[in-house]
Amino acid sequence: MIIKPRVRGFLCITTHPTGCEANVKKQIDYVKAQGPIEDGPKRVLVIGASTGYGLASRISAAFGAGASTLGIFFEKEGTERKPGTAGWYNSAAFHKFAEEEGLYAKSINGDAFSDDIKQKTIETIKADMGQVDLVVYSLAAPRRQHPVTGEVHNSTLKPIGKDTVQKGVNTDKEEVQDFHIEQANDDEIANTVAVMGGEDWQMWIEALDAAGVLADGAKTTAYTYIGEKLTWDIYWHGTIGAAKKDLDKRVIDIRERLAAQGGDARVSVLKAVVTQASAAIPAMPIYLALLFKVMKENGTHEGCIEQVDGLFRDSLYGAEPYLDEEGRLRADRKELEPAVQAAVADLWQDINTDTLHDLSDFAGYKREFLQLFGFEVDGVDYEADVDPVAPIENLV
Repeated sequence: MIIKPRVRGFLCITTHPTGCEANVKKQIDYVKAQGPIEDGPKRVLVIGASTGYGLASRISAAFGAGASTLGIFFEKEGTERKPGTAGWYNSAAFHKFAEEEGLYAKSINGDAFSDDIKQKTIETIKADMGQVDLVVYSLAAPRRQHPVTGEVHNSTLKPIGKDTVQKGVNTDKEEVQDFHIEQANDDEIANTVAVMGGEDWQMWIEALDAAGVLADGAKTTAYTYIGEKLTWDIYWHGTIGAAKKDLDKRVIDIRERLAAQGGDARVSVLKAVVTQASAAIPAMPIYLALLFKVMKENGTHEGCIEQVDGLFRDSLYGAEPYLDEEGRLRADRKELEPAVQAAVADLWQDINTDTLHDLSDFAGYKREFLQLFGFEVDGVDYEADVDPVAPIENLV
């Protein structure tokens, strides 16, 4: 079939297999061009491995350090009548390129919050890898069924303590407008923390450790975003921020547990990038479009793969990791440079519907958004027939 993008709000409901494959190949080529990651990981579990920072982590480990990788994701396979999810096609492409280079790669498709998937993961590690020396936790899900209580928790994107009015962009109409967002109640805060906080990460590490599949010296990291004042009302000071602060609390116990075998646990702070999750936050598309303009002009613009490859080389496996006062690894330093933030803040004051394309790189934002789904990728013929069925042979 010939597949075209169909965008509704902050979602693209179609995906392009060939475009997704080209996107993955581009990321692999970037990592390989940086040379081997010295003393990098060799047996890696990536929880949330099919898109964004999780996919970039799997690519960096495999093609930068030659690691065997086991990826966990929850994606939908394509059929002859309907494309699958972008994450499915990304993973199919990853498997194809890993196999071509003789790298071990297996994947498990299912609910990573469940005990069943944790157990299947442990059994696969025992059978194929023995142990793992790095666990990357990069889940981004809107809901979670708690494995102990059975309760279903749904996350929300709301401020805490007060209603807020935030400048954003209607991406369908390309109009800048104010969004009124009501403050979260206690239940909404608790539910968001249950979905996006650190409890499941801690459950994973405890289960892996109890099963004896964490190697001595094993490391783990979970990803977070802090940003700056322009986004704090809805992000760091909002329900998502409450969840991310829960990561900061739980990493202390996780670190203590791994330290007994010479290991380490860190929250890693990454820069703002275009993801399906960030597109749902009213202020983020406009902030990203402004940030892209400033950082591209400075020559410092980075996407997921540049961020994660740098994190692996500079901090996770670097001799002098970039740590903040809270003990987090920081890969977001270029975004938070005072001159960059000052330039973005100045543009923010003047941005409106009429100036959207002049003052920001909204075109670049839209292009990166569509590339998440395999569209507008250089070198892809979007008029050609494409098979939406893309099997993943090494699916456990």
